[in-house]
Amino acid sequence: MTNVLLVDDNSKYLKDALPFYGYSVETALDGVGAMKLLSNSSNKFDIVLLDVMMPNMNGWDTLKAIRKNEKTKYLPVIMLTAVSDDDKMVAGLKNGADDYVVKPFALPNLLARMESVLRRANYPKVTAGTQDLPDNIDLTEREKEILTLVAKGLTNKEIADRLFVREVTVKTHLNNTFKKLKVTSRTQATLLALQMNLINS
Repeated sequence: MTNVLLVDDNSKYLKDALPFYGYSVETALDGVGAMKLLSNSSNKFDIVLLDVMMPNMNGWDTLKAIRKNEKTKYLPVIMLTAVSDDDKMVAGLKNGADDYVVKPFALPNLLARMESVLRRANYPKVTAGTQDLPDNIDLTEREKEILTLVAKGLTNKEIADRLFVREVTVKTHLNNTFKKLKVTSRTQATLLALQMNLINS
């Protein structure tokens, strides 16, 4: 698997999503934590996804530290930023960023950028859908209905209100769905169900 260091103080979505596309993910909440992980000789990362706005040590300073370190100076880095200012992007590229993805982003866009950067760095191409998919998945119509609403971003309570059922009923259906799909989170379940065409986006 391709090893990703995800440096972001709000990393849950990507941490759940990326393993479904052939990536192993380690996370750090800020630049300080990232540099500790990068300095550990037992850690072998292939690419860094680096948020700009973070506490303690922001993305710009972290990028500079990565490029100054002999061990990591050639490590591919994609900046994740909510700022689409061209001047800042150009400055970041000059400081050693390999690419930019502006938040909020669509996951396929990020995956394509990662593939491109890894390809330029002579790493093996990672292709969406390379993970082993469960066989003979048989979701009930209600499970599919609930998972479709999860994919639309509704909470359990909102789903319960819309379907006129109790919230505990929604949780029960989701737990059954997780077991069938062999996943542990809403994000993973949604991505896998979409990939297997069990639900529509």
